[in-house]
Amino acid sequence: MRVCVIGTGYVGLVTGVCLAHIGHHVICVDNNEEKVKLMKSGQSPIYEPGLSELMQSSSQSGRLEFTSDLAAGVNHGEILFIAVGTPPLPTGESDTRYVEAVARGIGAHLDSSSYKVIVNKSTVPIGSGDWVRMIVLDGVAERLKTLVTAGGSSEPSKDMVANFDVVSNPEFLREGSAVYDTFNPDRIVLGSNNQKAIAMMKELYAPLVERKFAQDQSLPPVPVVVTDLSSAEMIKYAANAFLATKISFINEVANICDRVGADVTQVAKGIGLDSRIGDKFLQAGIGWGGSCFPKDVSALIHTADDYGYEAQLLKSAVEVNDRQRVIAIEKLQQELKILKGKTVGLLGLTFKPDTDDMRDAPALNLIEQLNRLGARVKAYDPIVSQSGLSHGLSGVIIETNPEMLADGCDALVLVTDWQEFLKLDYSKMAQRMLNPVMIDGRNFLDRATVEKAGFRFVGIGR
Repeated sequence: MRVCVIGTGYVGLVTGVCLAHIGHHVICVDNNEEKVKLMKSGQSPIYEPGLSELMQSSSQSGRLEFTSDLAAGVNHGEILFIAVGTPPLPTGESDTRYVEAVARGIGAHLDSSSYKVIVNKSTVPIGSGDWVRMIVLDGVAERLKTLVTAGGSSEPSKDMVANFDVVSNPEFLREGSAVYDTFNPDRIVLGSNNQKAIAMMKELYAPLVERKFAQDQSLPPVPVVVTDLSSAEMIKYAANAFLATKISFINEVANICDRVGADVTQVAKGIGLDSRIGDKFLQAGIGWGGSCFPKDVSALIHTADDYGYEAQLLKSAVEVNDRQRVIAIEKLQQELKILKGKTVGLLGLTFKPDTDDMRDAPALNLIEQLNRLGARVKAYDPIVSQSGLSHGLSGVIIETNPEMLADGCDALVLVTDWQEFLKLDYSKMAQRMLNPVMIDGRNFLDRATVEKAGFRFVGIGR
């Protein structure tokens, strides 16, 4: 099938590349000329395991193209994905101006010569399906008005009218595992009341539904959930809000464990074996961050407020998470007392491993608070330290290896649970420190190993 993906961030680029890999002809559109030039050269603008290799192979096969020409993308695609960002506004609601601009632009290039399915892949407020349709039609009307004026006619001809439907197709990709998640989805959600649009989406995703590219191809077909537009949009928000709440819950339990002498890792194992609860997202630590959980939970709270309902549970989940960001500071103060004039090293900066994403990362709060308290802050991150992205960070010294990070530090804080941090030479690092204290902000390291290396080990809820 012919596909156009508009927006080449984490969602758009992964979606376009993976659809090309399974056999579709995809054109990815972005208005950033430098970014398009980079992608045409075979380089990915984001770090995502496995993505660069798939980009290069699909580009070489001719199934994947990149352009800044929206008209070319719209004319090419039978299915048009809107995958631009919807960042949070200060009020907590989503900023949908980029979606609006793309929808209007699509309308400016539509006609009735071929049927199009316009897919909301961006995480948009509930009710946006109908809103996008309205904006597309506005774009169509503006184009028709221009054509009629230019042609000297007072009425548009029938062949100028657009022929399209809107589908909500939320993504459930985890940064750092996005390629894997695309080929091994738990479910595919399609929101629309139009059977033709749903049939085309099912045809698009058939290779994934049949698990032809899955790690385990013996599994049954991927469930396809067909709903109305609003329910599909709500599924995305509800899923992320539930996972964020689950993390806040185990962090709340961890804080109680700290006070009563229990070990939250053992508690999480005990409750996670309950099939009604499950063991995922029960890792206590210094809170959730990134581009999805904070934005989506806030947006759902804002939507509830708009309709006269106070989402108390979700607001509490956010409050717990905000408080959890400073738990590491409290533990540093307990160990070092006064932080003014002390040097603290952060192991990891990104909000999670296997990504270069720093959006709403807990590390940013730690840096801000440590600077406020007069501490010198150093950091090492496997991606940030090597990528040059550190130029956008202030108040922190970026080191190029873990040993240099440890040099002269009064304490280390593990912020991101990168796998390589399990294999560091902690004995050598401890020797280079003024005061070998390790605050494990993710309960990730082996306590016995770190203590044997000479550290005073402090976990979360342990």
